[in-house]
Amino acid sequence: MRKSYRAFILPALLLSSGLVATAHAETYYVDSRLGDDRSGGTSADQPWRSLARVNSWPFQPGDQILLTAGSAWKEPLTITRSGKAGSPITIAATGSGSRPRIDAGGVSEYAIGVINAEYVAVSGLEVTNDAPSPAPRTGVLVRAENRGVTRGIRISDNYVHDVRGTNDRKDNGGIVFSATGKTVATRFQDLTVERNIVWRVDRSGIAGISDRVSFLDWFPSKNVVIRDNYLEDIGGDGIVPRGTDGALIEHNIVRYAGSRAPGYNAGIWQWSTDNSLIQLNEAAHTRTRYDGQGFDSDYNSRRTTFLYNYSHDNAGGFLLICSPRRNGKDNLGNRGTVARYNVSRNDGTRIFQLSGNVSDARIEKNVIHVGKAMDVQMIVATEWQGWARNVRFAGNVFKVAGTARYGSEKGRSGPDYLIKAGFSPAEAIRFKRNSYFGSHVDLPEDGTGQSVLPYREAASDWQVPTFDPARADGFTEFLARHRAWMLAMLTRELEAPVTPKQPRRSSIFETRR
Repeated sequence: MRKSYRAFILPALLLSSGLVATAHAETYYVDSRLGDDRSGGTSADQPWRSLARVNSWPFQPGDQILLTAGSAWKEPLTITRSGKAGSPITIAATGSGSRPRIDAGGVSEYAIGVINAEYVAVSGLEVTNDAPSPAPRTGVLVRAENRGVTRGIRISDNYVHDVRGTNDRKDNGGIVFSATGKTVATRFQDLTVERNIVWRVDRSGIAGISDRVSFLDWFPSKNVVIRDNYLEDIGGDGIVPRGTDGALIEHNIVRYAGSRAPGYNAGIWQWSTDNSLIQLNEAAHTRTRYDGQGFDSDYNSRRTTFLYNYSHDNAGGFLLICSPRRNGKDNLGNRGTVARYNVSRNDGTRIFQLSGNVSDARIEKNVIHVGKAMDVQMIVATEWQGWARNVRFAGNVFKVAGTARYGSEKGRSGPDYLIKAGFSPAEAIRFKRNSYFGSHVDLPEDGTGQSVLPYREAASDWQVPTFDPARADGFTEFLARHRAWMLAMLTRELEAPVTPKQPRRSSIFETRR
């Protein structure tokens, strides 16, 4: 009896202490210069050499794969094994010196691939995928296909640059997470992309892909977080989550998006999402005027919120809210977008554009600066298989040192809209308690009759912190400086404390229809 009791109690103690879950976890070392694939790989002085050895190994939950600093490979890294909650499979750097570098060189569609695996963390690596000619290529690809809910993916602290993708497709570029399934509905749960540098990539910077976005087939990814990333010189769109509910896109910096891709591009936007919270981001210097805004609330989406963002020097403007005609299959229009407490400075062409079937939007308490000699369309309603309705502009402050115009589309000239006074045929575009300074043409009704005074911008600190993506060093310090500057600038411009929010998800009573 005593022996059988001890045999029972020892496994129970191990289980309660968590030792069982990690008892078989191993650490594997990989060194491209000193390693040998015939080695065991489980000690720093007997590392593996190639990523092919890593790709073929049957890793278990809790295993770590440590790539030695200063190493470089011209082959992809592919992870197809899953960890468990609390025991992820971890790929990271070890040692001092330059980041381990994975340069796929066009021999693979991705440099790092997390393929049909969950509970995987990838951090601390340098990633490129360049080649002489464009083709569908990605720096880091997270792909789940026909596998249901895929959990616990974390892509963090990586330096992704020089990815020669194709600008003809949006599903390639820097970091792409793709959940698809013709036979099994597939989505991500708890996916985080944070503190990565993404530089000189085509076509997308950070993008999500989903194929379950129709009314009858809605299976969105949940707990998606895209935070503290720096993106510069992006061929097309900067950051675009798709097919998500309650995504948080927070404190990212996107500069020089739309640099090469034809067609329509913007800095930060979403598509086919519910309850996206886009806050504390900077979007700047988007180069195209085909869209070309810093921010965009796109179609088949509900309750997108833009809060405490800074948009500046974007060729196409600040904010686009858009949707083509609603249908009973895969587009419920654009409903309930909120843009509140944002600052725009020296954005061009169209500051606020309401395009197509937009409804129930609220544009409130934003501060807009238009520079001297600039002539912009401050608010314009345009046609896209229909017109906007029930949009409220309230409590905004329009400070115009140049000229601002208001109206609706009467024609087009390339990427630009010709406008006429008034917002018809858009319906119920309402204005209340907005403040107008400077030169305005065809003011909305709440500005009619006001004494609008000339405006000259006061001297203020607009020197947003800069970062050189050619040097990844100092990135953590830059993020801290940038966030502090953003909070100080927003507090000054809004004349109120900055209080970020947490995202929410749809309840069972908010079914798509």
